[in-house]
Amino acid sequence: MSGEHVAVLMGGLSSERPVSLSSGNACADALEGEGFRVTRVDVGRDIGRVLGDLKPDVAFNALHGPFGEDGTIQGVLEYLEIPYTHSGVLASALAMDKKQAKIVAAQAGIPVAEALVMNRLDIGNEHPMKPPYVVKPVREGSSFGVVIVREDMAHPPQILTSSEWRYGDIVMVERYVAGRELTCGVMDGKVLGVTEIVPLGHSFYDYDSKYAAGGSQHVLPAQISPIIYQKIQSLALKAHQALGCRGVSRSDFRYDDRFAEDGDLIWLELNNQPGMTPTSLLPEMAAHAGYGFGEFVRWMVEDASCSR
Repeated sequence: MSGEHVAVLMGGLSSERPVSLSSGNACADALEGEGFRVTRVDVGRDIGRVLGDLKPDVAFNALHGPFGEDGTIQGVLEYLEIPYTHSGVLASALAMDKKQAKIVAAQAGIPVAEALVMNRLDIGNEHPMKPPYVVKPVREGSSFGVVIVREDMAHPPQILTSSEWRYGDIVMVERYVAGRELTCGVMDGKVLGVTEIVPLGHSFYDYDSKYAAGGSQHVLPAQISPIIYQKIQSLALKAHQALGCRGVSRSDFRYDDRFAEDGDLIWLELNNQPGMTPTSLLPEMAAHAGYGFGEFVRWMVEDASCSR
């Protein structure tokens, strides 16, 4: 496979453009180190023409957010018959839509938090559910637009109905699950380790704690009971399979063990395009399983295909 021409798709049109550029450049550097011929492509609306001219052997999808991980770019690559990494059109669309992903997960027997999907402009001055709860856009990643409504708040935050809101009108209002932030990756249909994320100086695992150096501490393997550890691994694999994912994915969980070791364990969502930056979780999990970063991205290229 060395010597093949790989187009690394990065940047793009979403709010997650800076993270995608970081992911893409890290992966491009690693692929060059593995002997591939690499072209770095900052994706714009002319991507069909650009790829048609480049004619790469494989497209490495390092895009994040809408257009990059919601089935759109996957459809373009299918049309152009260019093998690509990560999940296909349907799985990407399902995973990116928090409402649909939650429906599929629940039907597969995966525990999810109670939630409402509604137009943010309909929230008004009355709480749509008893606080505490979380409001999140249905089609954003990297915690963009996530608002936590605490028990002591008399009414919903005004930002939700403000003209400054830029994350779409349809939001999910979800029961807030207290406790620990845990995440688990899947690679090649095999489960990886479970990481606990401890935000440092942040109320939750927001954008800065995800991507700023020192923003969070990653504890791998997570210091939880073997029973809960294995249950999280089982649920991550089940979510990956239920949504029809390919390549790699990462599922996020909340685990409330304040009152009992077998406390509330809730699946939050699946990320079908996990970050590949120096502070990203999935490369750490792969390293813990014995895959160096170069070996990891090489496998992703070798796994690429159409009709995923």
